[in-house]
Amino acid sequence: MSADDATTVTPALSLYREIDRGEWSRLAAGVTQPLSETEIVQLRGLGDRLDMAEVTQVYLPLSRLLSLYAERTKSLGADTSSFLTEPDSTTPFVVGVAGSVAVGKSTIARLLRELMSRWPGTPRVELVTTDGFLYSNAELERRGLMDRKGFPESYDRRALVNFLTAVKSGSAEARAPFYSHMRYDIVPDAHITVRRPDVVIVEGLNVLQPPPTPNDVAVSDLFDFSIYVDADTSHIAQWFVNRFLALKNGAFANPNSFFNVFAHLSDDEAAETALGYWNAINLPNLEENVLPTKHRATLVLQKAVDHTVERVLLRKL
Repeated sequence: MSADDATTVTPALSLYREIDRGEWSRLAAGVTQPLSETEIVQLRGLGDRLDMAEVTQVYLPLSRLLSLYAERTKSLGADTSSFLTEPDSTTPFVVGVAGSVAVGKSTIARLLRELMSRWPGTPRVELVTTDGFLYSNAELERRGLMDRKGFPESYDRRALVNFLTAVKSGSAEARAPFYSHMRYDIVPDAHITVRRPDVVIVEGLNVLQPPPTPNDVAVSDLFDFSIYVDADTSHIAQWFVNRFLALKNGAFANPNSFFNVFAHLSDDEAAETALGYWNAINLPNLEENVLPTKHRATLVLQKAVDHTVERVLLRKL
């Protein structure tokens, strides 16, 4: 093994606790599941095999851990203000959720929002996706980036940093742009407004990216806790194809959908089209930009081929 190899391998072994599914699920013992089957189905994304067992054994303990982090951070903020003889100015606890397209991070973010809001210390939880910080399609066309949508350069990184800076500065109100998946574009003059909740969850592909230059602020610098949703690349590719097929027979059939042009495809044609997009856009983005940020996360959820979490890596304090 070369010195470079040793540098790469050793931190991953020493920085994280590695907890298998069985050990992690035992943390839910005696904890009441607050969500009903109907609520879980409503939260589930296309292709996600989320059920009561998965929520109870994996995400209920995770939500409790996050709530504890948020409560302790708030307490530390209050103690710091007291030490400085200032009024308490504790700001929202910010959680980042990163991972590939089709890995299930959006479902996880929605689920954590619901679960965390059921814990007494974090009753107000807001969710913001970085899709809203994509440049508009018109701007992407102008910059020649339409085929790079989802890559780091397709986002208004400065606007996202400014939004999170407002959140972490304790602003009474912070506004994020709204993105329509139906229109596949930003909706002009539509916003998501965040008014100093207990927790803000920020979900997106590139939220763990390092800053473009050493003098810039990284989005992740404004997180209190971060999660990376991980899986074998071949599994994610199949999930992407499966989701595309499900959308073809569902949302794509809507004449108002940007993707209505795919509604007429046969399943074989749709699968081939999906693989084309995966290999040309999503896989390169994953390998070049998303996957290399995994080591920056506080916690890594490792998924099996059936979308269930089989292992949790938690960074040591």
